[in-house]
Amino acid sequence: MPAADSPEPVPDSPEPVPDSSAPDSVEPLVPGVPGGGRAEYPMDTPDQVLPPLQSQGDVPVPEPEGGVDELVEFLPRSAVGAACTATTGTYQRQVERLLRLTVDGKQSAADCRAIRAFQVKEKIKPAIGYAGPVTWARAELLAARKNLDPGRRCPVKKYAVACVDLDRQLMWVRKDKKVTFPVVNVRSGRAGYATRTGWHTVYWRHKDHWSSIYNTPMPYSQFFSGGQAFHAVYGQIATPTGSRGCVNLSYGNAGKLWDVLRKGDRVYIWGKRPGG
Repeated sequence: MPAADSPEPVPDSPEPVPDSSAPDSVEPLVPGVPGGGRAEYPMDTPDQVLPPLQSQGDVPVPEPEGGVDELVEFLPRSAVGAACTATTGTYQRQVERLLRLTVDGKQSAADCRAIRAFQVKEKIKPAIGYAGPVTWARAELLAARKNLDPGRRCPVKKYAVACVDLDRQLMWVRKDKKVTFPVVNVRSGRAGYATRTGWHTVYWRHKDHWSSIYNTPMPYSQFFSGGQAFHAVYGQIATPTGSRGCVNLSYGNAGKLWDVLRKGDRVYIWGKRPGG
């Protein structure tokens, strides 16, 4: 359980709106590799429902199929098949900043070459220089491994705190000055389904949770605010839109987080998800 000096939860912040600084794609984004980047199985997550009933969660969750961790970028259809695209990406500014390019939010030939080189190195497919959600997520993760919390937003407490940075779509767990769960990519709530910010407490855990409302598995569910929970999804984490409020992790990372957090552990969430 948390220490006696545990801070009281703060009121939820207003739901975020899409980041107007991120350029909108004229075309809807699709996986750049046929059959890749599939959505979580079998449909979206029930992230805004009431607290779960244990009697509804007795259906075992199957292991994920292979290949879900493959990094497949989402692109406009017109960019699929290009050698090096001239299209400005939905996360152009963020990727330019992280790769130390000129930050102007506009794709150039030099940008494309640099982004493509990064994609080749990180095995992101297709490597055509498009600054989409997968490329951005990977670049943020690598930067955070070198400088975890530059804004010092994650509270340092004597008890475990699961820190969720919505701005960068990252999370980690620390206890005092020790990181007990390393930084990973997450997916939070989309516009209109905001992941609630501030202090929360893990109040209920169900390893094989199944939503009867959406008829979908929520493996390794750890609920911290109403129907919002940390849980695994079977598809990619970095997608064009967010969840319906839950903090999604990859299947492997959610399993590792299950072994780190306990009922009563604290959760601190700040920022807002860029884009949708």
